[in-house]
Amino acid sequence: MELTTVWFILIAVLWIGYFTLEGFDFGVGMLLPVLAKNDTERRVMINTIGPVWDGNEVWLLVAGGATFAAFPEWYATLFSGFYLPLLLILVALIVRGLAFEYRAKRPEDSWRARWDLAIIIGSFVPALLWGVAFANILRGVPIDADHEYTGGFFNLLNPYALVGGVTTLLLFLVHGALFIALKTDGEIRHRARALAIKVGLGAAVAAVVFLLWTQLETGTTASAVAFVAAAVALLAGLSQARVAREGWAFLGTFVAIAVAVAGLFLALFPDVMPTTLAAGDGLTTTNAAATAYTLKIMTVVAVIFTPIVLVYQGWTYWVFRKRIAVHHIPAAEAEAAAQ
Repeated sequence: MELTTVWFILIAVLWIGYFTLEGFDFGVGMLLPVLAKNDTERRVMINTIGPVWDGNEVWLLVAGGATFAAFPEWYATLFSGFYLPLLLILVALIVRGLAFEYRAKRPEDSWRARWDLAIIIGSFVPALLWGVAFANILRGVPIDADHEYTGGFFNLLNPYALVGGVTTLLLFLVHGALFIALKTDGEIRHRARALAIKVGLGAAVAAVVFLLWTQLETGTTASAVAFVAAAVALLAGLSQARVAREGWAFLGTFVAIAVAVAGLFLALFPDVMPTTLAAGDGLTTTNAAATAYTLKIMTVVAVIFTPIVLVYQGWTYWVFRKRIAVHHIPAAEAEAAAQ
């Protein structure tokens, strides 16, 4: 197997890791005003992702760095053509990270309310725009013979891309609700599970429409198999949520997102950024790749450090695996929140 193909697969794996892990982070953030009835319950929800959210974002950083090193032409065209939506995502992630860190620095309700709003918006914007961005990559964008993006921002807001954005938004909502149901106890747990079942029906419809549209446009036999498997996993997860088996339900959405993203990359390969211009020149794993020597060095580094990162992150999830509830919030903070 050529190293260009190997690195396409590795980048796909990094995006799968990012969407499956950061996806439930986004879901938890968006559900703050929906599931929590007071500040103590909001603290419970935030604490479910407190130990892991920043580690989950590492997958995005590595995916971006790997793209820059392995496929510099892809990176250059993507970040210049998608500059505004990617900037919005970056700002949202920065504000969201600040909110997690600064929310508890002062006791005033107004202070916490403003940072809660930052968490909600900072979770909503990436959940929507990542779907829009990936849909445009699959559909193709106007790229000329010099590999320059010639479109504008509104070219990216086409019906197919918007359906992709709605799909990721709803899937992350369901994924986050099931994570909350898995990680909490008491009333929040029951509310989260009930909401996941309701929103899950809409997410399933949106996912079917988007994946079927993708399959008809650019799909292959391999992507079709992946899309069917993703749909089965999502429905299986929702069925487990109905019988209060939150662990299996969360695994269902986890697998559904992972397999669906894998299917998108299967539908894209060997392209990395196709063009919609007749006289244009789209980017592939061949013409967008770095030199063979660069890919060899990167492969050695990946073989050494990837297992270390996986073991460390797995250990983090194991340490913070137990459920939390309102009674775990320190009494002084709970009393202050009730005043």
